[in-house]
Amino acid sequence: MSKPVRSEAELIAMARAELKVHADCPDGIVISVLRSDDSWEFRASADAATVAKPGYPECVAMLVQVGDHLRKQYDVSG
Repeated sequence: MSKPVRSEAELIAMARAELKVHADCPDGIVISVLRSDDSWEFRASADAATVAKPGYPECVAMLVQVGDHLRKQYDVSG
């Protein structure tokens, strides 16, 4: 049985919603979807000022956990 398919924008919106609930993330973090073969994962990027803000490392760690959770539930659309 295949997983439901979501667009990159939908997956990123889901990740942002989860991060708002579970982490105190600084503004300025850019989330992207990195595809590899038949899988995908989130990547976070930010400018140096955002990376230096309190909470950034915790936010990136939480993004990895959220991505693991969502990847088990959804495929990304092509």
